[in-house]
Amino acid sequence: MATESLRKDHDLIEKVVKAMEVTLQLLKSGKTIPESILMPTIDFTKNFTDVCHHGKEEESFFPALGQTGMPTNMGPIAVMLMEHEITRKIALHMEGSAKEYLSSGSADALISDISQYVDHMGQHLWKENNRLFMMAEMRLSGVSDKMNADLDAVEKKKLDQLGKSRADYENLVQNIQSEISKIN
Repeated sequence: MATESLRKDHDLIEKVVKAMEVTLQLLKSGKTIPESILMPTIDFTKNFTDVCHHGKEEESFFPALGQTGMPTNMGPIAVMLMEHEITRKIALHMEGSAKEYLSSGSADALISDISQYVDHMGQHLWKENNRLFMMAEMRLSGVSDKMNADLDAVEKKKLDQLGKSRADYENLVQNIQSEISKIN
């Protein structure tokens, strides 16, 4: 499948979104969320989701769809690009509200930002998984191996720039999940 690499990313992103949902419930119930959960979550949202995953889509996947005749300045691709910008803005706000929470204990802004991120990413991932990727599979069916190789090359470049590997982020996600499960 031409979207295999992106679907693997979505699986990892969805694990973090689920962890964020748990974090949200814990915050709402008055539990304290440690920096060891919040800052890795911020790192993941800013670096893996945005820099790496969105980078793969913006530098390789969307242009490949454009080459098949799918418009890039309107329609599904334009919507995805707009939503990537929204994701960046929410993640930036969430970083600020997480730092504020860690220094003051005030959770209101963090609850709001995490809630926005969870809602936005849930809708965004659904659109890509159930709409855009379906269209892409039809358009890119003859070049699946090349598409995934191109996506993997962009991923490697982006992660190298961050000084990280995919395994680093897979471990980070496991650690977030493990840390959250320890909070009663």
